[in-house]
Amino acid sequence: MTQVILFDNETRDHLLPLTYTRPVADLRVGILTIREKWERALGFPTGFITQDYLAQRFSLEVGDENFFINGSVLPSDKLCALIRQMDFNEAYLQGDELIVAKLDRKQLQKLINDEEIDELKGHDIEDTPFLKINRPSDLVRLNGEALREDFQVLKAGRRSMPLPASNRLIGPADQLFIEPGATLEGVSLNTTTGPIYIGRQAEIMEGSMLRGPIALLDHAVVRMGARIYGPTTIGPQCKVGGEVVQSILWGHSNKAHDGFLGHSVLGEWCNLGSGTEVSNLKNSYEEVKLWNYPAGRFLPTGEQFLGVIMGDHAKTGVNVTLNTGTVIGVATQVFGPGFPRNFIPSYAFGGAHGFQTFMPEKALATAARVMDRRQVTLTIEDRIILLRIFEDSAKFRNWEKKK
Repeated sequence: MTQVILFDNETRDHLLPLTYTRPVADLRVGILTIREKWERALGFPTGFITQDYLAQRFSLEVGDENFFINGSVLPSDKLCALIRQMDFNEAYLQGDELIVAKLDRKQLQKLINDEEIDELKGHDIEDTPFLKINRPSDLVRLNGEALREDFQVLKAGRRSMPLPASNRLIGPADQLFIEPGATLEGVSLNTTTGPIYIGRQAEIMEGSMLRGPIALLDHAVVRMGARIYGPTTIGPQCKVGGEVVQSILWGHSNKAHDGFLGHSVLGEWCNLGSGTEVSNLKNSYEEVKLWNYPAGRFLPTGEQFLGVIMGDHAKTGVNVTLNTGTVIGVATQVFGPGFPRNFIPSYAFGGAHGFQTFMPEKALATAARVMDRRQVTLTIEDRIILLRIFEDSAKFRNWEKKK
C-alpha cells in the first residue's frame, strides 16, 4: 500500500492564523486544496503529520511505501515525475528544506516516534519548477496560476454543461466550465483574462459580472449585481455580493453585501457585515507589511496590494473599515467606527475603540449557532481545537497582561 504523507514544518507558523485550524496542506489555493492536488496528481491516498491538537481530525495512515511530502508544496508535472522514480531513503531538497522523501513503513514509524532514522540520500532540486506557499500573501499572489492549473485538471476529458441563453459570454467558450446542477441567468462572464469554473449546485444571480480567472465551488452563491474580478476563489457554501477583487474565501464564509474586498484571504465560517470595506493599497503606494507570528512583528511582503488575512470564525460588523494588510485571528469579532489595529489576535472582541477577550464559551456558542444554520454540527473535536487555539493565542492579547 502506498501513502502520501503531507507534513507541516516551521512554515506552518508563518501561515498563522490560517493554520491554527488546519494543516498547511489543507489550505485552498486555486480551485483545490493542496491535499486534493496531490491526490489527483499521484493517485494515492493522503494523510497528515501536523500539530498534536489537529491530529484526530486530520488523520494519518502509514503504508509500506510512503511519500513524505512538504505540505506547503504544490505538485507540478516535473516534480511528480521525479517522485515516481524515487527509491527508498531518497530525499529531494530545496536549499536546506526537505521537499519530499520516500520512506518504508519502519522508517516512517521511527520518524513519527521522533526516533533517529537511517541516513537519507539527498538531491537538490532547485531547478525543478513547482509552486510553494510560504506566507499568507503567497496565497493571493499564486492563486491565479494555481486556479488555471486546477481548471485544466478538473475539465480534462469532461464536457461542461451548456450555458443558458440569457447569459453573455465574452471570450473563449472552452475557458468556461459549468458543473451539473449549477444555475445562472442574466450574467456576464468574461473568460478573456482567464477561465471560469462553476461548481455543482452553485448559483450566480442575475446582473452579476465575473471576469476570470474565477472558481465558484459547490453550493456557493453570487448575489445579484456582484462584481467579481479574478483571480478569485469562492469556496463551497460561500455567499458573495458587492465587489471582490483577487481574493480567496474558504468554505461557508460570507461577504454577501455591498462593500469592497480585495487581495484577501478569508478562512472558514467568516462573515463580513454589510458595508465592510477592506483597503488593499496604501495611500503612499508603499510595500505592504503583514503581521508575522513567529517574528512577533510586521514584516515586508513584497506586495503593493494586500487586504485582510482572516482566521476561521472571524466576523466584522456593519460598516467596518479595515486597513491595508490587516491580520485577524480565529473567533474574533470586529465592530464599530474607525480603523482598528492592523493585527487583531484570536478571541478579540471590539474595534478601534479597544478590545477585550471574547471568552471561549461565548465564541463556541456563536460558532455552534452559525454552523447549525448550515446544518453542520460543532463537534467535540471542533471544540477541542478552538479551545487549544484560545490557549495558544493568549500571548498576543496584550490587554490581558495589563490587568
